[in-house]
Amino acid sequence: MQKLTGMLVLGAAAIFAAWPASGDTVLLENVNGYTLDGSRELVRFSALQFTDGEVDRTFGADDVLPESVDQRVDGAGRTVIPGLIDAHGHVYSHGRALLSVILTGAASEQEAAGRVADFAEENPEVEWIQGRGWNQVLWESNEFPGAASLDAVISDRPVWLGRVDGHAAWANSLAMEMAGVTARSEDPEGGQIMRDAEGIPTGVFVDTAMGLVSGIIPEPGRDEIKRALSVSMQNLAGWGLTSVHDAGSGSTVIAAFRELLEADVMPIRVNLMLAASDEFYEERLAEGRFRDENDFFAMHSVKVVGDGALGSRGAALLEEYSDDPGNTGLLRYNDEQLQYLMRAAMNANFQVNTHAIGDAANQIVLDSYEMLIRETGSHDLRHRVEHAQVLTFDDIQRFAELGVVPSMQATHATSDKNMAENRLGPERIQGAYAWRKLLDTGVKIANGSDFPVEHPNPFYGLHASVTRQDQRNEPDGGWYPEENMTLEEAFASFTIDAAWAGHQEEILGTLEPGKKADFLLLDRDLFGIPASEIWQIQVLETWVNGERVFPRASQAVNAN
Repeated sequence: MQKLTGMLVLGAAAIFAAWPASGDTVLLENVNGYTLDGSRELVRFSALQFTDGEVDRTFGADDVLPESVDQRVDGAGRTVIPGLIDAHGHVYSHGRALLSVILTGAASEQEAAGRVADFAEENPEVEWIQGRGWNQVLWESNEFPGAASLDAVISDRPVWLGRVDGHAAWANSLAMEMAGVTARSEDPEGGQIMRDAEGIPTGVFVDTAMGLVSGIIPEPGRDEIKRALSVSMQNLAGWGLTSVHDAGSGSTVIAAFRELLEADVMPIRVNLMLAASDEFYEERLAEGRFRDENDFFAMHSVKVVGDGALGSRGAALLEEYSDDPGNTGLLRYNDEQLQYLMRAAMNANFQVNTHAIGDAANQIVLDSYEMLIRETGSHDLRHRVEHAQVLTFDDIQRFAELGVVPSMQATHATSDKNMAENRLGPERIQGAYAWRKLLDTGVKIANGSDFPVEHPNPFYGLHASVTRQDQRNEPDGGWYPEENMTLEEAFASFTIDAAWAGHQEEILGTLEPGKKADFLLLDRDLFGIPASEIWQIQVLETWVNGERVFPRASQAVNAN
């Protein structure tokens, strides 16, 4: 698995086919096309014409196709849709995950430790063994792991493994020893060192406590960062994502993105949120917003983290966890610190996108937005709440009232259904993953996956949005199915509404004239198959800016 992943890394010149030529007018004909129009109504088309990366027009079945074009491409009756947009993902983390120990799907602590052992054996030169994706909720034990199981397979190199949600991590004893973590170590504000009955650290660190270990891991070099970004973006293109909103990166990653942009080797578009935790946060804000001339890279928003995650019981709740009396979760900042970061961004004309999962965190964030939007006059910046996962009924109404965007991830509901009600109880769960309640207030939902927390495949998200079921079609009828989206709403949430949430609705999200020629060819009809099969859709081709970026092999075409 790990060696195969390395094969994804190719030279920059191999990313793109050199076709079509700049300025060419291309007609993609004989397709089963779907897009949305300016009123967000579904429109069908049978041919698509584009020139130099922009859509000229679509053609209906009865329209006469143009004779004079530079290139004609036969779509062979395949389904064509606009490129899909993930409104919340982590590009660099996804690339690092692809190049490290992949723990997603491990069925037990022992299986996860076994994967670490295999990776260590195959990569003897790697000094720090790192990975991501474990989830104790899926294990029969339902218990957090410990250092002992890692020590049993590798004790001569430090090990550091992120939980699936990125809000907890698991270390072996050597890693803790190198970090100076002992029974006398204190929990940092906004974090927790998990301990046994004697107070000895078990090896699991939650939220800000992760920095005790991660802070001593050597920083990757620029080339290593660019390699991870390139692997990540090409992988995302293969799943049908033509644009992603990168949910929080700092100065080093931003610099790497800019180098890839200057080298003209970015296969998809990235709308990056500046991490408010970056040590040069105010300097980056002072430099102002950024958008390159071809719209492959933009930075006009910031990402603030309000609390932790539900699975690790770090989400900040108004009342204690139903399955952990006395625990109400963790807040990353006090009100003054949170509002300082928000105010700085708003005054610099940056959109503020704040992570809030628990109902307490959401309430605090909305209270802060209400005050600061009025103070800064920044309503039109479309500030966002990332996740908006557990809400009180009163706060559900406030998104529309304040003009705040709920940026949500549909697959979180189908992944969390096995533990969410245990955490929240039968009453609070009514305000959790509440897509229908939010939509009914008139807001637009920007959909995404939170990759690598969840799989980046957007068809998984479309399926979860419509069915509220996992890929085994469970539970029967859907998990709280009254919160379902319609297929058209879900489609909009991954296209035009995600574009709108990123201030890019004038250029992305539909295949209307003048917009970017970003589109997908699919192996089946998204709107013509049972909803239970949506997750099985395969992307045959991904086109960005009028160029085919997946698959990468050259394609034979018919010249006019």
